[in-house]
Amino acid sequence: MFASSKNSRRDFLRRGLALGATGLVAPAFAVTEPFTRVGGPRLRLSLAAYSFRNYFKTMRGKPNTKVPADEQIEMTDFLHFCAEHDCGGAELTSYFFDPEVSDAYLAECRHLAHTTGVEISGTAVGNNFSYPKGAPERAEQMAYVKDWIDKAAIMGAPHIRVFAGKHPKGVSEEDAEKNASEALEEAGEYAGKKGIFLGIENHDSIGTADRLLRIVRNVKSPWVGVNLDTGNFRVEDPYPEIEASAPYAINVQVKVMLKHGGGEAKPADLERIGKILRDTGYQGYVVLEYEEDDNPFEAVPPVLDRMRKFCDG
Repeated sequence: MFASSKNSRRDFLRRGLALGATGLVAPAFAVTEPFTRVGGPRLRLSLAAYSFRNYFKTMRGKPNTKVPADEQIEMTDFLHFCAEHDCGGAELTSYFFDPEVSDAYLAECRHLAHTTGVEISGTAVGNNFSYPKGAPERAEQMAYVKDWIDKAAIMGAPHIRVFAGKHPKGVSEEDAEKNASEALEEAGEYAGKKGIFLGIENHDSIGTADRLLRIVRNVKSPWVGVNLDTGNFRVEDPYPEIEASAPYAINVQVKVMLKHGGGEAKPADLERIGKILRDTGYQGYVVLEYEEDDNPFEAVPPVLDRMRKFCDG
């Protein structure tokens, strides 16, 4: 018993030294290589508030006109849903908070999540980081993201999904990529001071793993990585793209439909996605973002049950 305990301590110290050697603790660490994971894969099930987008009282600052008032929900109702359906995480999408949301309400969400055993896995913003440095739009977008970094810190949300955005008029693809990397690095420096990760999503102008990784590899920040959205790759076979991106992921959002070659969407092989994440050693949240038109109150629970089979809790 004593020898086993000593060996365990030695292994623990060795792992600590190995982590230090990778540069993970260095403030200038760039994600030029996959994240170093410790131990085997750990997939933690979460649910995105965006799945209930047609039911929130507010959507991007506008009142809900899609369903009657007595069917509308607030973020606290969503957290109750996550707790009732044994979902360990909840992604609180920023679009569904009141534009003038108070710090007190954000703290209320954090309190409710903790007392019901649900972890706030992150939040998400709809920014555009493709504007050039010096452009007024770039300053506006940076202020927007930094504001939500502050809000995420209040909620205890460890991650924010961010976008490179669509190319502004007159900005080339090459320059848009450079702009996105520079903006991510600036935002990442601010986020790191708050202990918040920024994950850039394959969305808008990013339809391939190659482009996604080109952008993130140029960012010198330990607080920036990939927000891997399984449904947004616009290639004939998205599964190899998912596999290539997973080692750089700090958050994963799962869709039940995948676009193949930018054409008709097909049902996702969720079990195959789960296997890819486990085989690549991913550790972190796997967030269901249900985008179909079905009633999410009825459609989401069965999907969570499928995902629970390859998640660890």
